[in-house]
Amino acid sequence: MIVVLQTSVKPDSVTQAPEPPMKINVKQVLDKLSFRHLEEAPYAIVLIADGDTLPALPHANLVRAHLERLRNRKSDRIVVSLPTSAGTQLILGRVKETLSEFELLSLARRLITPLSEFNAQDIVVATAGLNRKTAERGLNAVVLATLAAAHPLEEFKSTASPKSPLRSISVVHPARLDLQATQIAARANNLARTLTALPPNELTPAKYRVRVAALARAHGWSMKFLGEKELKKRGAGAFLAVSRGSPERDAGVVRLHYTPRRKTRKPGLALVGKGICFDTGGMNLKPARHMHGMHEDMAGSAVALAGLLALSEMKVDFPVTCWLALAQNHIGPNAYKQNDVVKAANGLSIEIVHTDAEGRMVLADTLHLASAEKPGLIVDYATLTGSCIAALGTTYSGVFTTDASLREAAVRAGELSGERVWPFPMDGDYDTALESTVADIRQCTLDNEADHILAARFLSRFIANGPRWLHVDLSAINHKGGLAQIPTEGTGFGVRFTLALLGVLKLVQRT
Repeated sequence: MIVVLQTSVKPDSVTQAPEPPMKINVKQVLDKLSFRHLEEAPYAIVLIADGDTLPALPHANLVRAHLERLRNRKSDRIVVSLPTSAGTQLILGRVKETLSEFELLSLARRLITPLSEFNAQDIVVATAGLNRKTAERGLNAVVLATLAAAHPLEEFKSTASPKSPLRSISVVHPARLDLQATQIAARANNLARTLTALPPNELTPAKYRVRVAALARAHGWSMKFLGEKELKKRGAGAFLAVSRGSPERDAGVVRLHYTPRRKTRKPGLALVGKGICFDTGGMNLKPARHMHGMHEDMAGSAVALAGLLALSEMKVDFPVTCWLALAQNHIGPNAYKQNDVVKAANGLSIEIVHTDAEGRMVLADTLHLASAEKPGLIVDYATLTGSCIAALGTTYSGVFTTDASLREAAVRAGELSGERVWPFPMDGDYDTALESTVADIRQCTLDNEADHILAARFLSRFIANGPRWLHVDLSAINHKGGLAQIPTEGTGFGVRFTLALLGVLKLVQRT
C-alpha cells in the first residue's frame, strides 16, 4: 500500500522560515533632480547620457572635474563624493540610448554594487539628460537591481552574514512610473531565487509543500496535492517511475489555482514546473562533478510558483493554475531502470532509455493533467537538458513551440524583459529518433544529439485538447557572476520573461 504524506508535515527547527527581510519603501518623487534631492541623500544613483557633453546636473562643475581626471579610464560607472551636508556619494551611470533591456539591466547591477560597500540605508535614483523612454527604462532597471541585491537568501551558517540595511529607494522623476509592477516582479524573482538556493535536505517535496501551503493561505489560492496514491489511480506511470526510487513517499503534483475577483470567460493560463528536488541521475548515476548543484533541478517549479505569485499580486482578470511536479530522482532497489516500459496518464507506453532523463517523465504526466483542464495557454519551465546549455550557454534559455506566433511573441518577450530566449525547431521528423520497437515512444536517445529538441518533441505527445503551449528549457537559471540585474549565480530566470510574454500576447497590460 502506498502511503501519501499529507501537507500537514511540520518542518524541523532548521526548516523554519527565517525572519522576513526588512521592507524596503520604494517611493516616487514627482520632480526633476535638484540640489535639494542630493543635499538630503547620503547615496544617489544618477543615469546620464553617454557622451562628451555633461547634462545639466547639480554640482556639475565638480562632476566635470572628476570626469576629466578619469578621462583615460573607460567606465560606465563613476563614483563622486559631493560636498553636501549628507556627504553624498554620487554614482553616475553612463547610458547609451541604444542599450538593449539586458544591457541596461546589466549596467544597473554594476551601478548598485558600491551600495553594499557604503552600507547604504536610503538612496535616491534619478536621471539627467536622457529621453523619457530611456529614463523610465533605466529607473526601473536600477530599482529591480537594488531590490535583487538587497534580498537575503536563506543561509545556514553558525554566524549569519550581515543583512542589507537598505530601507528606502526614492525615485526622482517628473512623470509617474509604475513602480508597483516593478516591485511585484522583483518579489517574485526573489521567491524563485530563494527556493532554488535551498539545500536539498531543506527542500524535500514534503518541506516544499509546507512553504507552498503557507503561500497559498497568504494569497487565497486553492491548493490540492495529488500524492502517489492519487497519481496511481490516474495512471500517471511516467511520474511514478521516477518517484519510486525515493525512500520517502512524499512525491506528487501540487495544483494551485488563482481565481479572479470577477467571473470571466477568458481562457485560463497554466504554469507547469519541473520540481526535482534532487537529481542523482538514478540508476544512470551522475558523477560528482555533475551531481553537485542538482538541488537546483527544481528551479522550473520555483519559476512557475513565482509567476503565479506575480500574477496574483497584479490581480489579473483571468484564472491561473500552477502545477508543481515535486519528486526526487534517487537510486535504490526500487528505482526505475533502462529498458523498463511504463505507461503514462494519457495511455502512451514509454520505453526508458536513460534514468537521468527524469524531468521529461514527471512533466509528461503533469502536462497531461494540466492540459486536461483545457487552459488557453500552457507554459512549462524546466532545467531539462544539458544540450540546451551546450547550445546557448547560460545567458539565454531555449523556447520550443509549434505555434509560429507564440514563438515570435516569446522572442519579443525575451527582448523586452532582458531574460533572453532563443527558439529551436520543433519539426515532426525529429520524432523518428524517439521511435521504439517495444513501446509507443522512447524517452530519449543515448547519443545526446539534439536532446533539447527531442525532449520538447517528447513532451508534445502529452499535451491534450490543443492549447497553445510553450516549453522553456531553463539553461540560464544559473550563471556565474549573476545575470542582467541579478547579482547571484541563481538567477530566477523566467519570471520577468513570463510577465512580458503575457504582455506581448495582450493578456496583461504591458509595463
